Amino acid sequence: MQPSFVAVNYIRCRPEYRPRFEELFSTRAKAIDTLPGFQNMHVLKPRKDDEEYLIVSYWESEEAFSAWTKSEAFLEGHKRGFEDIAQAKAEGKPSPMSSDFKTYQIIAH
Repeated sequence: MQPSFVAVNYIRCRPEYRPRFEELFSTRAKAIDTLPGFQNMHVLKPRKDDEEYLIVSYWESEEAFSAWTKSEAFLEGHKRGFEDIAQAKAEGKPSPMSSDFKTYQIIAH
């Protein structure tokens, strides 16, 4: 089945956090990979240091994506990044990263 729904997470990292962010993805738990409706994911590194990383995930439906965002697998998959943000806050430092989700319906393949 062709994907009909795409979620794009735009991640902005502080320069010193970029290697850690890339490590998080290279050692990811892959919890998302076995979820119903998930089809594929791409992690795109910007060519310029001041631009966002893009995490593009492809889904059979918006409902499948929504179910993932409410699942234990979602929390597990983001745990290490959430811990990094909490640690920075506890130390009075700025967040090492920020994100913004946008979603899209695929209208052509």
